[in-house]
Amino acid sequence: MNLIELEKKIVPEIIDILELRYNILRNILYNEPIGRRGLAVKLNMGERTIRTEVNILKEQGLITIGTMGMYVTEEGKNLIDSLDDVVRELRGISELEKALKEILNVKNVIIVPGNADENELVLKDMGKTTSVYMRNLIKDNFILGVTGGTTMARVAEEMPPGKVSENVQVIPARGGLGKDMETQSNSIAARIAKKLDANYKLLHVPDNIDQNTLNALLELQDIKEVIELLDKMNMLVFGIGRADVMAGRRHLSKEQIELLNRREAVGEAFGHYFDINGSEVWNTLTVGITLESFRKIPLVIGVAGGERKAEAIMAVSSLRKDMTIITDEAAANRIIKIVNKATK
Repeated sequence: MNLIELEKKIVPEIIDILELRYNILRNILYNEPIGRRGLAVKLNMGERTIRTEVNILKEQGLITIGTMGMYVTEEGKNLIDSLDDVVRELRGISELEKALKEILNVKNVIIVPGNADENELVLKDMGKTTSVYMRNLIKDNFILGVTGGTTMARVAEEMPPGKVSENVQVIPARGGLGKDMETQSNSIAARIAKKLDANYKLLHVPDNIDQNTLNALLELQDIKEVIELLDKMNMLVFGIGRADVMAGRRHLSKEQIELLNRREAVGEAFGHYFDINGSEVWNTLTVGITLESFRKIPLVIGVAGGERKAEAIMAVSSLRKDMTIITDEAAANRIIKIVNKATK
């Protein structure tokens, strides 16, 4: 029995205290400078409890308190990094990864603690985990494709700056979607390229267009160049969406949404909609990566978190066995429950 297991047996309350202070430190770090009241709201805790815990962390030299709010010290930042692996072990994340990898039947699964549906920091953690994982895989002359969305925007935001390889090209794998520029694939590709000191090209076309417009756009030289690069991608990093949410963002017609419901669509990726078994049930006319080209890309990483995306992750994971899924604890546990219920 290791030290952590012994601590759980003898002083089980120490685990709750450790996780509480770890979460407080992380929330201060991500939101600094932040006041006690703001921290209490973010953690949904009473100000009295926050005041007590903050004073303890200050006495330990892990935070400082100024007129603008609280900051994490260098010692506090180092402690957070050291505690990341401890928290994973406390929550049994490694075993959860093994179980989910077997269920999804994919090459690799990486899980971050928590629930992205309830805690903004979990989405940040997924972004950080994904960006670091990407950096370790990028080689010279790589062509890296990225999609859009809130999760992928976090990946760009959390990407550590610094060149990793020579002659890297970052491209959007899809056309634009929605009005929020921060979550457009073009914006995300540009931000990641700048962080990596890499080159990038943009795909200046809307995501959903009619066939005549599509044919005309494909004749433009700039568009042709990006389309050609899509077929040469070495790595694709993409967000996994819920079918109903993505249908809403694309402003699909009532008839189209009813069709998706009848065909039990639960997941969406790069304009294709899938049922929980990974069978394609519908797709939108789009500029960018196709399902056929997706299956040929050497390295593929799908990212999604939150309990509500469990079915979507299951659907998209069925598309390839040699892909990596990066998700969170809540989605993983939900997937396991769905599978266990189905096998009873």
